[in-house]
Amino acid sequence: MADLPAVTDASFETDVLKSDKPVLVDFWAEWCGPCRQIAPILDELNIEHGDKVAFVKMNVDENPVTPASYRVTGIPNMALFHNGEVVKQIVGSRPKSAIVKELSDFIG
Repeated sequence: MADLPAVTDASFETDVLKSDKPVLVDFWAEWCGPCRQIAPILDELNIEHGDKVAFVKMNVDENPVTPASYRVTGIPNMALFHNGEVVKQIVGSRPKSAIVKELSDFIG
């Protein structure tokens, strides 16, 4: 499985806010055990639904500005952006079925 593409504070506007399709941003850190648990799930979802939703990750330790501006205070934290706005927030580790349910309006 391939890792999700990484976005940075510098690339966030172009890669996420100006994207033509919805983007799920996985805010994570190396030291976060639950983040490591959901990473393979997000990889699977990217393979299955990447044509409808872009899946990316952002390391909060290396990129502190963007998470702070969206009030990401705990991880794992996933935010779905559409047309430059947060339209869905998923906080904490969740099973694949729960994440799919949260994204159902966007992945069909």
